[in-house]
Amino acid sequence: MKTGGVESATARMRKALHRARTSVRKAGVDYFRGDGSDWLALAVLLAAVPAIAASTIAQPDWCDPSVLVLPIVAGGLLLRPASLLALYAASATALIVEAAVLEPYVGGEDRVTPGTILVVAAVGFFGLVIAQFRSRVGVPWRGGGTMLFDLRERIRVQSKLPTLPRGWHREMSLRPAGGQSFSGDFVVAARTNGGRSLEVVLTDVSGKGMDAASRALLLSGAFGGLLGSLPPHGFLPAANGYLLRQDWDEGFATSIHLVLDLDSGDYELYSAGHPPALQLNAGSGRWDEMAAEGPLLGVYDGATFDPIKGSLRPGDVLMLFTDGLVETSERDIADGIDRLTGEADRYVASGFQGAAWHLIESVAKDVNDDRALLLICRE
Repeated sequence: MKTGGVESATARMRKALHRARTSVRKAGVDYFRGDGSDWLALAVLLAAVPAIAASTIAQPDWCDPSVLVLPIVAGGLLLRPASLLALYAASATALIVEAAVLEPYVGGEDRVTPGTILVVAAVGFFGLVIAQFRSRVGVPWRGGGTMLFDLRERIRVQSKLPTLPRGWHREMSLRPAGGQSFSGDFVVAARTNGGRSLEVVLTDVSGKGMDAASRALLLSGAFGGLLGSLPPHGFLPAANGYLLRQDWDEGFATSIHLVLDLDSGDYELYSAGHPPALQLNAGSGRWDEMAAEGPLLGVYDGATFDPIKGSLRPGDVLMLFTDGLVETSERDIADGIDRLTGEADRYVASGFQGAAWHLIESVAKDVNDDRALLLICRE
């Protein structure tokens, strides 16, 4: 409120409180995002150093001089390199004070020994290395884990299969190498042609696990943007061109592209060096290999990909998978496919609901490679 053109004291106080709350909130958000100052963490750790030193002097049996490594470890995780040096100076001063008060280490136990100094110095060195690496990357530890979790969830969302109309069942299971959270195998899928068609692309990037995860994430985003934006015959050539433009040292990938008409069950398969799809013929009970022709993605420009056509009738099942499921150093792909189809036969009578995970578990549980399996059933 203004009185005679002069702002009242109450209004000024409210504005000041509002600015203070905004500043505190912004500082807190920036800190947990890693964008803000680390002064608060530095102040707490600097206060902890004399407290630890005082405890060591008062009760050396309970608080050993090497306890100073605790704020140093915390500083390596929380502070920027410049702030970390201030903490190290305080820790060194505390060690000097402890050594002076507790008398020379030859006088008995619970003294500051050369070993104690070496341990504290070694921990401080590694903490500084970690802080410098974190500063160079630009991702603070407070946001690094959140970012990786977010990336993992984005991969899962991109690999989620769209809902299919009544009479169709689809499921997918993906198992990264070594029990990791990131994989070089990924799936992108979309309902196209006004929802009447299902397009699915299963890709296996060269490498495995974390080594291939960054490239898989980049490609899954690019492939998801291409899918449905191009006619089916233009997808793999465009994906091949995109991969070539990345100019990666290990830049190839295999991929299989399914275009399924959800009304008629007719489909086309395009392959880029990928293992063949398997189709269960409900009438004969036989698994047929559906092998389309095409080179690896990212090998040479101007590659062409010729489709193979098929049809899913009621009771039929189409299975797409990556080579980690059927091929190992001790087993070639033909033997792996035989084993996979043998295990899949167990689900013919009962149905394939929930079968994708169990098939990977029974066929390639301990394989040190990324494994992915996609099932599409016409019920």
